[in-house]
Amino acid sequence: MIDLGYVFAGFFVGTIVGLTGVGGGSLMTPLLIFFFGVKPYMAVGTDLLFAAFTKMGGTVSFMRQRIVPWRVVVQLSLGSIPAALITLSVLHQVGPADPAVQSLMTTTLGLALLLTAAATLYKALRGKYTPRSISEEALNHATVARHWSLPILFGALIGALVTLTSVGAGAIGVSVLLVLFPRLPLPRIVAADIAYAVPLTLVAGMGHASLGSVDWPLLLKLLAGSLPGIWLGSKLMHRAPEKMIRALLSVLLAWAGTKLVLI
Repeated sequence: MIDLGYVFAGFFVGTIVGLTGVGGGSLMTPLLIFFFGVKPYMAVGTDLLFAAFTKMGGTVSFMRQRIVPWRVVVQLSLGSIPAALITLSVLHQVGPADPAVQSLMTTTLGLALLLTAAATLYKALRGKYTPRSISEEALNHATVARHWSLPILFGALIGALVTLTSVGAGAIGVSVLLVLFPRLPLPRIVAADIAYAVPLTLVAGMGHASLGSVDWPLLLKLLAGSLPGIWLGSKLMHRAPEKMIRALLSVLLAWAGTKLVLI
């Protein structure tokens, strides 16, 4: 019965990720910790590879729709990948199962979830309207950041946060993209957020695997649900009531973040 629960959790999170670009680490890590009793360091490591393969499926779907802005993906990756490798190096030095590291992971995860909840709620209530389509000429201008260094800097911050907590590539990433590339249509922002998270979470997840903090059988069960889920979510993205989904998601993330901070 619990195996079916893992599959259902994967499907639920995968669908939310496909719809909004949010929910990989933000939802799956708290679910593993609170509902399935997985240790925080094992939940983070397993969730990173879960996010990598889930978002890989979403990226394929978006590639077929030809809406992935690859210039944006490369700019963010130039900051996030090196930051992930540096964070992994620190974890190798101290060990992920160390009580102090677990406490840091739990507290940082809680704060990241609260920040994600705030960003998600702001986008739902006050976010500016972004067009759903754009011409090729306008797209070339829309994928140029206000300054070349900003995507690299924010990518580095998100890379470190994701490697430590598995949270940040979703709502925080979407919020950063909305600020840095305000003229980019929302479907392309979601596609960019999911696509750049693939190499980041894959590098971070393999690093955690080398530390022994990945539960491989659990990962397979989660993926059995998430891959169909993100495919469905990416197909429904253009029809879904985005504001309502984001508002409900922000409440759930705030609850999980508060619980983690108070542990």
